[in-house]
Amino acid sequence: MASDTMRPRTLISPAQLGRRRGKILYWTVFGLTMTLFTLVFLGPLYWMVTGGLKTTAEIVQSPPTLVPDSVHPKNYQSAWQVMDLAKLLFNTLYYAFGALAFQLVLDVAAAYSLSKLRPMFGNVILGMMLATLMIPATVLVVPQYLTVLDVPIFERNLLNSPWAIWLPSVTNAFNIFLLKRFFDSIPQELLDAASIDGASSLRTLRSVVLPISRPILGVVSIFAVVGVWKDFLWPMLTLPDPAKQTLNVGIYSLSNGVPQNQLIAALTIASVPTLILFLLFQRNIMSGLTAGGLKG
Repeated sequence: MASDTMRPRTLISPAQLGRRRGKILYWTVFGLTMTLFTLVFLGPLYWMVTGGLKTTAEIVQSPPTLVPDSVHPKNYQSAWQVMDLAKLLFNTLYYAFGALAFQLVLDVAAAYSLSKLRPMFGNVILGMMLATLMIPATVLVVPQYLTVLDVPIFERNLLNSPWAIWLPSVTNAFNIFLLKRFFDSIPQELLDAASIDGASSLRTLRSVVLPISRPILGVVSIFAVVGVWKDFLWPMLTLPDPAKQTLNVGIYSLSNGVPQNQLIAALTIASVPTLILFLLFQRNIMSGLTAGGLKG
């Protein structure tokens, strides 16, 4: 009786699935569902890649062509040169990895303090951090911009400075929450053993906690890089200098004087790094998000 209650429930029972009709119905529904989701997710990517290979006349024609009549790979080369994508790409990488460095240092320190050092009013501070996740990002644009325009106490203008990108990215309540949840799952006995050996809190963090936190650190790193890479509104407001703009903002600024096929080619190039990053580290992302403890 207990085995029946522990058996997982499914839409189709094993007996029905074992029949020929059940198998046909199952694989038909499965195939249609996978085909639909593949078209929904990969369709825009295919349209973007092939759009960069078409001529301008073929892009604007109606009805549109599913397969290019003639392939023009030089559109990608022209887009790279005309829109100076190398410079924009370097700027974006500089901002992204700078934000990554600050997040790894400050967010890890904040999460470790809330999880293991247990400061006074720690739960209140964590609750206030998580409450910011309920506020739409667009609501915070104006106060953040006014802060960057004239930083309190320091009285500095951070426009056209990488600090305008790095400092707001550090205040990431979601990443701090992910890190804290992972740190909570680390047995206290490991930290007590390090403390008995004479290790300070900082030494324990560096020598014990961080080595076993690589999965979640990988997830936070990917989120940090992708967050800066895909952002558009904030860099457009804080980096008006064309020489310091990110990839998305630079492509938008130059879009009026560029043929449409080269513009689509530039957008394709801008999408490639994040797609490669996801394909390479998708297993790390899933393992980091599902990691909730240590195996004995």
